[in-house]
Amino acid sequence: MNFLDQLNDSQREAVTYTEGASLIVAGAGSGKTRVLTYRIAYLLQQGVPAGRIMALTFTNKAAREMKERIMRLVDARDARYLAMGTFHSVCTRLLRPYAEQLGYTRDFSIYDTPDMKSVIKGICKERGLDEKVYKPGAVQSRISMAKNGGIGPREYGMNQQLLREDREARMYEFATVYELYQIRLKAANAMDFDDLLINMLRLLEVCPEAREKYRQQFQYILVDEYQDTNYIQFQLVKKLAEPQNNICVVGDDAQSIYSFRGADIRNILNFRQVYPNARLFKLERNYRSTQTIVNAANSLIHKNVHQIEKTVYSEKEEGAPLNLQPYMDDKTEALGVAMKIQRMKHKGYDSFAVLYRTNAQSRVIEGELRKLNIPYRIYGGTSFYQRKEIKDALGYLRLAVNGRDNEALLRIVGFPGRGIGETTMKKVSANATEHHRCYLDVMRDPDETGLDVSAATKKKLQAFALLIDGYHEQSEAMDAFRFAEMVMRTSGVMTALALDRTAEGIDRAQNVQELLNAIHEFVEGRQNEGIDFTPVTDFLSEVSLLTDQDENLTDTTERVTLMTVHAAKGLEFPVVFIVGMEENLFPSQFAVRPQDIEEERRLLYVAITRAMEQCYVSFARQRFRNGSFSFNSPSRFLNDIDKRYFEMTRAASEGGKVMAPTRPTMPTNPANPVITTGRTMQTNPARPVSGATSEIASSVWKAGDRVAHRVFGEGTVTRIYRDEVTENDKIEINFDTQGTKTLLLTHAKLERAT
Repeated sequence: MNFLDQLNDSQREAVTYTEGASLIVAGAGSGKTRVLTYRIAYLLQQGVPAGRIMALTFTNKAAREMKERIMRLVDARDARYLAMGTFHSVCTRLLRPYAEQLGYTRDFSIYDTPDMKSVIKGICKERGLDEKVYKPGAVQSRISMAKNGGIGPREYGMNQQLLREDREARMYEFATVYELYQIRLKAANAMDFDDLLINMLRLLEVCPEAREKYRQQFQYILVDEYQDTNYIQFQLVKKLAEPQNNICVVGDDAQSIYSFRGADIRNILNFRQVYPNARLFKLERNYRSTQTIVNAANSLIHKNVHQIEKTVYSEKEEGAPLNLQPYMDDKTEALGVAMKIQRMKHKGYDSFAVLYRTNAQSRVIEGELRKLNIPYRIYGGTSFYQRKEIKDALGYLRLAVNGRDNEALLRIVGFPGRGIGETTMKKVSANATEHHRCYLDVMRDPDETGLDVSAATKKKLQAFALLIDGYHEQSEAMDAFRFAEMVMRTSGVMTALALDRTAEGIDRAQNVQELLNAIHEFVEGRQNEGIDFTPVTDFLSEVSLLTDQDENLTDTTERVTLMTVHAAKGLEFPVVFIVGMEENLFPSQFAVRPQDIEEERRLLYVAITRAMEQCYVSFARQRFRNGSFSFNSPSRFLNDIDKRYFEMTRAASEGGKVMAPTRPTMPTNPANPVITTGRTMQTNPARPVSGATSEIASSVWKAGDRVAHRVFGEGTVTRIYRDEVTENDKIEINFDTQGTKTLLLTHAKLERAT
């Protein structure tokens, strides 16, 4: 059987057009990898030598899988000499024979990320730069972004916008660090990952021999995931393809979601301007999802201005509409998701994926899944309490309550940096062992045990011990949340994380803030049980039990998958839950420019199109963030999806909590007016308001009433808000000691002040 018979008409046309430039726009689930694979197999079948074909991918795994597929379609011997791999791996092979043309030897080293950070750390230390500002990871990320944009050290030093951004980040000497970094790499006969691409492009520009050789050798160039290419990759492919321009790029502008890594969507949007004679092929049939899911995703993405017009369709069954569910808060949302999974567990846990915008959101979801004994995996990431920044933060709390916890001390003594290095801590360890002391004892009084360090180092050790001793004194006087918040602030942890404005740095800061949210939730839960004071030791015990349980779950083969939407690209699941669909979360609070909003919309498109059969979308009306409850508007993107493809769950009982009930008609009581709503009713004035009576809550209270709240104390009602959209009213209260706060009536649990 001819393998072309396995393709639909659009796919076959794209595969068999081999001469000249072509752009294959492959909608979600349309068989992009198959088309790229079959196109290469077709070229081989037509007699093109494998050595004349270059296929560039973004992961080694993708290249390996494509090569294996090709070998199953044609004679394996024909595929052996394909130049197939990632941009970096292919460029490495092409660079080595000509390395001397660029001032390197053929055996140049390739520096990975730890190597790069080590060089940066050394430069910053030599120049006496503040390591809290010039964090190696942040500096390395900024250097990489500059290189991906084709900006070398010299150009960087003349770019006023970049220099202004450096001043705002307090990195006044960044341009110098960048220049010295490149000098060090060159002196070491080394290239980092970005240099492999930059130097390959430079080689094609300065060495006619290499340029002509590779242009003659690679007559057919194919690029996968073209929407994810950056400026240097675009220029590199363009140079290699000239002058024949037998270049075929495959991608989907609607799935361009990696601008934070340097990807430039203009590469795919402007392809036909760069290659005016290029043929455009659209793969619009989705083989993955139901018609309803595909139509919903189309209605969303068509709101973007900058895109290549296409209409993806499905010939599968119509399928169920997307389910939209509002929840009171993020904890109830997580419980609702967990209970739905439990009810559908007959499908197999591998059928489910929970997608979220930020890693920090996994914490509350993990907690609810554990409670219901639902096994899960964190895809492309780490379980919340196993993340480095969380373990660092918990290390401070552990050491504060137990000064003899040497492991916790070793974890945190270097974060944030205090000038106490590994050599010093080895001496502390040996001294402590010799004198049968804990590390903190030795640091507290280094002279008593004869610790062999300089006077300056002794001061640093004593300062650290004094800090921890101060925490210990306060650990029993403050509740767990107030104590943890104070420690994170005064230890410098939050400041250090806030200074790292890379995507990874922002993620880490959000995770530590989410840890504080978890502690606040824990304390509040104990208060609701009648326990007035919760020390931090109780929370640490709870976390230890949770992580132990987490490890036990790894024995199960089938698991629910938890991941960010970015990590989900390229995957598919029968049932997908998209949580946290709120303004300032999805879209992100950092999405300000129109192009940022369009990328966030593409990110939601990716999330929806991961679903094969069912897609559940939810948002929380309030979320505990940055030390207080924030009230959230549903994401603007929910209005972008045609309502024909949604079903709205108006009433749902999850875990005994009544959600958004349909409101009955209320009888009138003129003696008890309700501010702003116009609705009144007869009530028992002494009756407390709880989440279970949310439909009458706003009629119980009026402006001027004195109320009591378990956490915030007594206060006076100043206003009541009627929420017509989410059917969840809010109450504004001026508390006597806590100031003015706005609470959800369904969650406030107020009583009359006596």
